Amino acid sequence: MTYPKYTYPEPIALKDRQWPDRKIEQAPIWSSVDLRDGNQALPMPMPPQTKLEYFRMLVRTGFKEIEVGFPSASQDDFDFIRTLIEGGHIPDGVRIAVLTQARRHLIERTVESLKGVRQALLHCYVAVSDLHGRVVFGRNRAGVRQLAVDGTRMVKEAIHAAGLEKRVAYEFSPEEFTDTGLDFALEVCTAVKETWGKSRKNDFILNLPATVERRPPYQYADMIEYFCRQYPYRAETTLSIHAHNDQGCAVAASEMALLAGAERAEGTIFGHGERTGNLDIVVLALNFLSRGIDIGLDFSNLPEIIRCVETASGLDVHARHPYAGQLAFTAFSGSHQDAIRKGMDVRQESAEYFKQGWKVPYLHLDPADIGRTYEKLIRINSQSGKGGIAFVLEKEFGIYPPKPMHPEIGAEVQHYLDEKGGEIDAAELLEIFNRRFVNLSGRYALVKCDRRLLAEDSIEMTVEITIDGRPHRLEGRGNGPLSAITHALQHCPEIPAFKLEDFSEKTMGHDADAQAIAFVGVRHLASGQLVYGAGEHSNIDRAATTALFNALNRMAAKLN
Repeated sequence: MTYPKYTYPEPIALKDRQWPDRKIEQAPIWSSVDLRDGNQALPMPMPPQTKLEYFRMLVRTGFKEIEVGFPSASQDDFDFIRTLIEGGHIPDGVRIAVLTQARRHLIERTVESLKGVRQALLHCYVAVSDLHGRVVFGRNRAGVRQLAVDGTRMVKEAIHAAGLEKRVAYEFSPEEFTDTGLDFALEVCTAVKETWGKSRKNDFILNLPATVERRPPYQYADMIEYFCRQYPYRAETTLSIHAHNDQGCAVAASEMALLAGAERAEGTIFGHGERTGNLDIVVLALNFLSRGIDIGLDFSNLPEIIRCVETASGLDVHARHPYAGQLAFTAFSGSHQDAIRKGMDVRQESAEYFKQGWKVPYLHLDPADIGRTYEKLIRINSQSGKGGIAFVLEKEFGIYPPKPMHPEIGAEVQHYLDEKGGEIDAAELLEIFNRRFVNLSGRYALVKCDRRLLAEDSIEMTVEITIDGRPHRLEGRGNGPLSAITHALQHCPEIPAFKLEDFSEKTMGHDADAQAIAFVGVRHLASGQLVYGAGEHSNIDRAATTALFNALNRMAAKLN
């Protein structure tokens, strides 16, 4: 064989293309094909009760068009459609769709499944590519065109015979549209429309699928714009797209196709479907939401949708799936963590500057908009920085260490992770912080202290301590308990010379049992090293004193 194994798809001859300069300002009509295209591709297709629960989830999410099965191909699908209709499970304003091939007995069986429906869409498809026509059907183009026309005529006759003309609309898919000569695809679709006859725009849909993704996404858009320019019945037709993800571009291809003139998009939640799947409606819709477009779908409780889809499909959502993955709003990099923390702290200022309510480094959408919390917004591993670690302590536990203390906390966490490997969660971070800064034992321990008021702004403290287990009694004066105890300790010859350089405190909680947390930084005068300790207690003076002794014990440990 002398031909190259692969060739570049022939570009579309489209002069003065308009779609690259357009702006999407409203969402398309969303059509879920989870229960048909998505379901047929699952390792274990959904049983009827699971399909019903899934259907209800799609309705709650806001889908107004839901393809629910292939009733002529499966008794289970036929029975499920009957359950939806007879059980009154289809709300007003929701239109179900059913799929059929262009064969009379299959069409008649499909129409039979719709008996009693209030509104539905009968979806017929014929593959129109030369590849499919020659290899699968054994027909030339004229024969393929006739299949589409005959199928449409049979659908029209069956709907009329069942008395469903005012309830059942028609959708036709020229399967493998993107692998078909454009002029031939136009010829087939025009013939189908003329066979169907005059229609309202919403009651006749041409669905132009990228059944197998062989072209780059911009060529899909070129094909749609070309079709829109040449097709003569735009006012009576809704143009729809159905992109598969074989080359990983279904979302991009769909967005570009919408720019090019498509008005409706078929896809599935998280992209389930044949091979690499369909357009992921969650990703495309939330991309639009992040650009200020009203998407008409409610993903405010995305974690619940994730649980429903994972249970029904038996397939887990990938950890890095956009929006839905466990790591979608997680930063490991220290610089990313620090930027997120700073951005969250100045959201109001950023909103004023950018004239946009949400503008945070590394987060293009507020996780709260889709039911995610900040609990795992930042994860801690060996690449994490001091800013991210401080962010977790602040947001998870209300612990606000002073900024000069951040490097020490980061160093302790880094040391722990270097030995352990992997990552730690917020609870483990708190344990490290408490063990290394709050609940310390060391050379110095406070046994007892008594105070005596000397003047309005001066007190004297008598302090009993142990140093390496030996008792010492010290006295000091200051304008408060902490300064007086510091004065006493500074005059003890067995404690290296230091000065109290930083002190801050904060109440954690709002009830009667609220704890106070204090942070004390002491500087070792000989080396100039600044060392921090922390203390927690219901009494703020006791918290501050504990923090001072923890800082001195950490200083002593570093000197050794």
